[in-house]
Amino acid sequence: MSESSSKEVELKTETKSDPKENKNPKGQISLEAKIIRIVDGDTAELLYGELPIMLRLQHIDAPEKRGSQPFGNNAKTILSDLCFGQEVTILTEGDFDMGGRMIGEIINEDGLNVNKEMVRLGYAWHFKKYSSDMNYDKLEKEARRERRGLWQEPNPVAPWDFR
Repeated sequence: MSESSSKEVELKTETKSDPKENKNPKGQISLEAKIIRIVDGDTAELLYGELPIMLRLQHIDAPEKRGSQPFGNNAKTILSDLCFGQEVTILTEGDFDMGGRMIGEIINEDGLNVNKEMVRLGYAWHFKKYSSDMNYDKLEKEARRERRGLWQEPNPVAPWDFR
C-alpha cells in the first residue's frame, strides 16, 4: 500500500470459514470489530484486530456537533449508548468516503442495526443523496410523525443544509 493510499484498508475475503470476515451474496463484507470511540452522531472509530478504522454510518446523516446544530450532541450520546465499547458486526461493501472513512452499518451486540435505530429514534436523517434504501425512508417518516428526537423541533435543518 503506497503512502498516498494509506487511508485504504485491505479486506480479506478469500475464506468463508473465518467468522471475522465473510462476504455475503449482496457483496457486503461482514467484519467483527470493537467500537472504541464515538466522534459524532454518524461517525465512530472501531478497532478491527489491531487496526483502528474510522467508520461513517451508511444511509444516515446526523445533526452536526460542530457549529452547535440542535441535537448534534444528543445524536452523539445516543450513538454511544447504542454501541460504544461493544464488539459489533460491521456490514460494508468496502467503500470509503472522501475523508477516508469506511462506509458501513453497525449491528450491535443485541443484533440491532444501529444506523436504522438512529433514524427510528429521530437522531438522524435518511441520507437520500447517497442511499436509496427505502427502509430508512420509512423509519424517518415514522420518527417525524411521532415527533421523536430532532423532529420535536418545529423546523429542523438537515445537516447537509446546516454545513
